[in-house]
Amino acid sequence: MSIRSALHAVHFMSLRDIGLFRRSAKTDASIARNRGLLGDRGAFEAAYAGADPWASADPAYRYQRRKYETLVGLLPDRPYRAALDLGCGVGLMTRMLADRAGTVLGLDVAQAAIDTAAAGSAGLAQVQFRQADILDLPDDLDGQFDLVVLADTLYYLSPMQDALLKQLALRTQRLLVPGGVCLLANHYFSGADADSRLSRRIHRAFAWSPGYRVLSEHRRPFYLVSVMETEPPAPGA
Repeated sequence: MSIRSALHAVHFMSLRDIGLFRRSAKTDASIARNRGLLGDRGAFEAAYAGADPWASADPAYRYQRRKYETLVGLLPDRPYRAALDLGCGVGLMTRMLADRAGTVLGLDVAQAAIDTAAAGSAGLAQVQFRQADILDLPDDLDGQFDLVVLADTLYYLSPMQDALLKQLALRTQRLLVPGGVCLLANHYFSGADADSRLSRRIHRAFAWSPGYRVLSEHRRPFYLVSVMETEPPAPGA
């Protein structure tokens, strides 16, 4: 990390946020252990039995909220009729997207996460939540959104295979209307660590996808962002 990035990170985080990273690491390790016992969905259901396992919406920490504020600020400045938050967790990003989109749907594999997200969003009529597996998304979602967000989601896939990532890139395109936007964000640290290498694989797979055009890429402490667009509608369509 450069000196400039390190100084930005200090401003971006509080000392308390170091505890957030430790808590996140413990949650990730617990999910990895439980996968063999409970399966993929069961491991996440167990994690979300504690309501907010990554403390993403805990006001005691500022990192995740500021991160999501930055992500929303990186979206192209245009109106969004309907947004989809894939892997919504407890719904922090979903609620933030409500300021930019007419309606927002949050999906997560864990019903426990959906229940917590819905309870925390009860006053937002334009926000809804639904349990769904990103690897088996229902066809009735296709062509319903002009914005899809995948933040801190895809690196939890197991096993992580390039072919699967490319299939997901193609699958997310089907969710979007022509000219729709996809925002992809994943952990990024030094660049040489395993998490950063995995994030680069994810972003390369989406950039490979012939239906996406990369609008912008951003590297922040401690995450990588790609903003992409599907083919715009034909003139006169």
